[in-house]
Amino acid sequence: MVKCKKPNSSNKLMGAVDVKEKRLNGVVVLMKKNVLDFNDFCASLSDGVHELVGKRVSFQLISAVNADPENTMRGRLGQTVFLEKWIRTGTSAAIGESIFKLTFNWDADVGVPGAFIVKNLHNSEFYLKSLTLEDVPGTGKIHFFCNSWIYPAHRYKYNRIFFANQSYLPCYTPEPLRKYREEELVNLRGNGRGELKEWDRVYDYEYYNDLGDPDKGPDTARPVLGGSNKYPYPRRGKTGRPPTKKVLVPELKVLCDNTPNEFDTFQNVLNLYEGGLQLPSGQWDKIKDSIPFEMLKELFRSDGEKLLKFPTPQVIIENKLAWRTDEEFGREMLAGVNPVSISLLQEFPPSSQLDPKVYGNQKSSITKKHIEKNLNGLTVNEALRKNKLFILDHHDTLMTYLNRINTTKTKTYASRTLLLLKNDGTLTPLAIELSLPHPKGEALGAVNKVYTPAGNGVEGSVWQLAKAYAAVNDSGVHQLISHWLNTHAVIEPFVIATNRQLSVLHPIHKLLHPHFRDTMNMNALARQILINAGGVLENTVFPAKFSMELSSVVYKKWVFTEHALPVDLINRGIAVADSTHPHGLRLLIKDYPYAVDGLEIWSAIKTWVHEYCSFYYPKDDLIQGDAELQSWWAELRDVGHGDKKDEPWWPKMQTLSELTEVCTIVIWVASAYHAAVNFGQYPYAGYLPNRPTISRHFMPERGTPEYAELESNPDQAFLKIITSQFQTLLGISLIEILSRHSTDEVYLGQRDTPDWTSDAVPLAAFKRFGEKLVKIENRIVEMNNNKLWRNRVGPVKVPYTLLYPNTSDHTRVGGLTGRGIPNSVSI
Repeated sequence: MVKCKKPNSSNKLMGAVDVKEKRLNGVVVLMKKNVLDFNDFCASLSDGVHELVGKRVSFQLISAVNADPENTMRGRLGQTVFLEKWIRTGTSAAIGESIFKLTFNWDADVGVPGAFIVKNLHNSEFYLKSLTLEDVPGTGKIHFFCNSWIYPAHRYKYNRIFFANQSYLPCYTPEPLRKYREEELVNLRGNGRGELKEWDRVYDYEYYNDLGDPDKGPDTARPVLGGSNKYPYPRRGKTGRPPTKKVLVPELKVLCDNTPNEFDTFQNVLNLYEGGLQLPSGQWDKIKDSIPFEMLKELFRSDGEKLLKFPTPQVIIENKLAWRTDEEFGREMLAGVNPVSISLLQEFPPSSQLDPKVYGNQKSSITKKHIEKNLNGLTVNEALRKNKLFILDHHDTLMTYLNRINTTKTKTYASRTLLLLKNDGTLTPLAIELSLPHPKGEALGAVNKVYTPAGNGVEGSVWQLAKAYAAVNDSGVHQLISHWLNTHAVIEPFVIATNRQLSVLHPIHKLLHPHFRDTMNMNALARQILINAGGVLENTVFPAKFSMELSSVVYKKWVFTEHALPVDLINRGIAVADSTHPHGLRLLIKDYPYAVDGLEIWSAIKTWVHEYCSFYYPKDDLIQGDAELQSWWAELRDVGHGDKKDEPWWPKMQTLSELTEVCTIVIWVASAYHAAVNFGQYPYAGYLPNRPTISRHFMPERGTPEYAELESNPDQAFLKIITSQFQTLLGISLIEILSRHSTDEVYLGQRDTPDWTSDAVPLAAFKRFGEKLVKIENRIVEMNNNKLWRNRVGPVKVPYTLLYPNTSDHTRVGGLTGRGIPNSVSI
């Protein structure tokens, strides 16, 4: 049996106390419902009437040091105290908080409180932020951070309990608090039955069975994701509601499939930002009926003239044409919105991992003749040996779904893009291969066409289209895989397991909790309006109705440990292990902003996590004997990611090293990785020609009217092929929302309260973490101003700040800043 030996801690519970009786002053901070929901006047009126009687919100302290033999050795309860002056206590105009003062009669028989019970006898809920006790004998100040809705008491079958900010491993829990700790976890797990209500506070798992509505026909039917070998998926949070019947068809689908107007010129697109777009007669009402309310205020800045106008994306602020250059095309694979897909080319020509018995010959048709003329005097073999060739390869990911995808309005390819690393550190494309399944059957292999750089005439127009098709592939993979699957979806099971298995008293709960803020709420909203059948995503990315299904197929290859940044870079061939270089890695592309900044942040996170965890787990046997931690990890693996439970790569959770790596990966994915793939969406893809999300026609062939148009009016031909006008409006309105930082953002290295723990050593380590992140901020600014690092700014003159932590910023300004790493996947 593992013996718990208390590490050096700032535990204040056992101080000597001579005072027999004392009055404790407390401060409660809460937000009334009518402040958070300004439409709920009835809540304010009803609660005000009840407060005429008084004694509607009560608090009762629970001892952390003295147990009550008559209450199964739970902590002794103090006297009940009520909030006074509910009606007369106003709210802060700035933040909507109400502050109440309480006075508790402190009794030595109760001793130092470690928790409290709150009861709400109003008819409506309120949001309890904190309770702070002043001058507790033998202890001093005690903080209770709540941040929870308190519903009327009749909604609960148990008492609402909140614990002080002291952390305990399960075996260190003061005996008077032990049962409270255990019972609170039982309440949060629920019994798995019945429809859950908003006040139930139950965290449970469910499959993605709420994306479609098969009763309305095949167009709105979607497979259940999760629980099968065919469609594995991370679990989502259970709501208790039946699968949704809400889809955004038919009007949204009609508008996306049959756009009344097209963009005829690039100036038409620029008018979205420079002067606005006049909606055709009748289209306004259709759009209002089709678009979710959450998007209306972003999509339609109507001044009565039904005029659409958007902020100018950074990619075209300095130069409206630089996005079309080959250098910028390559740079965005290193410093754009999807900098996580490029890899080193290991063999030539590129090969495929698809089963040839099923899919035939999928080997690339790119030859040495295609690329050697642009290798600056190198042969292909020399370029391979010198690690000069790189590839953006979406071929295998998409090829197996192309026949299905191309039955929709989408007409696209599976792409491979080969690039050369030049002596100045920039990437330039050498060839783009666009592939389709053989028209007589997938088993006959791929039909490939190879396009090479050209600058003038129709050949130059064809090359611009080839880059657009590659960008369409990359946009879809980015949105569905890099962004949705690898952040939102895979993190949600960690949120659920943490709340079900780790008490709020547990140090690992305290470590991870800020990185789960609003993730489940955001994902639930996404299932209602974004990723559901007929939703916004299906209408704005090229896989259309097969979008989520495709992400499920990719999840089959998901490996948790490979989302550690150093492991990812090595796996993609971008870095090699080298102990003489910073972070033990040597980057093959030295000017790779995502990797350079990311490694600095990864290292800072890992150092912080190690210092934090080693304080609570000085020996590995404490990890092995921590029942909550082991239950958390087992449930996360076996249930939350249950379709992957038998994979051999799961850490065993037996050592400090394993715990540190797991927590570092979770924090990295939820914070820095998500920031890198999310907040650059509007700066780069807000101008759709740069990052088109859909292609509606195949490449024009010689001798066709489409090819003739490409020769005579290349811009119009380009715009007819990529995302339509209405899809553009819908898509950029979505990514503008997603790219905005909220005004209450809490960035990496920040906490929403400075007293989040009472342990001094972790607080000091967290301070060092924040200071390190500020140094990283300064380094990023210096590198962005250094013209030697061409990929950090590029032809479009957009500095790389997506991994700028913003730890030093406490202004809470928010908006389309293009910088800052929020703690969590909260948008």
